[in-house]
Amino acid sequence: MEWRNYYMDVMFVPLGLVMIIAYHIWLWHKTRTQPFTTTFGRHAHGCRLWVPTMTKDIDKKNLVAVQSLRNLIMGSTLMATSAILMCAGLGAVISSTYSVKTPINDTIFGAHGKFMVGLKYAILLTMFSFSFLCHTFSNGFLNQVNILISTPQHVNSLVTSEYVTQLLVKAILLNSVGNRLFYSALSLILWIFGPVLAFFSSMAMVLILYNLDFLVGNNNTGIAEP
Repeated sequence: MEWRNYYMDVMFVPLGLVMIIAYHIWLWHKTRTQPFTTTFGRHAHGCRLWVPTMTKDIDKKNLVAVQSLRNLIMGSTLMATSAILMCAGLGAVISSTYSVKTPINDTIFGAHGKFMVGLKYAILLTMFSFSFLCHTFSNGFLNQVNILISTPQHVNSLVTSEYVTQLLVKAILLNSVGNRLFYSALSLILWIFGPVLAFFSSMAMVLILYNLDFLVGNNNTGIAEP
């Protein structure tokens, strides 16, 4: 029966999305309350120390600063390119699917009517598009940092190391959000072949991200943040 097929999609796919969202809410909470237990907290702390170190003696460290920012820009550009290519690929699949009027997953569990196929691709396109948008904004902030970090530091200057640090933190935050949207969309790609696969893929993604985001042992939480 068709309602049973829709029931699987309604249960498994939102459950997988809630699992990913709940994990990132918990990650944000841990990063705010115990920053040195997560890679994000330590990375943010390092950025707040890195910018003043670069600006303090920029004449000797300008090459290091430019190369470091260039690597960040290249990584963000690669992810933005991958996201927009995924959008183009999904658009091509949608066109070919509806041109032959045949769903591509007739033999897979879950709903596979025209509406559900369109909904799947619409959600995936939205997530990849927002991932591309976040990486584009991140590149914009990184380009500003790349220019402003070499600005001479004066007492009355509006371009301070604190301002450059804020721009860098915003760029890294947008880059992280874009990456997580991209990873979540990759796990949802299996929804095309059935909601059960999408659920287990989301579960596997959370386990992988947990091992990447949290640090085990030597978590010095007594260090004060700058």
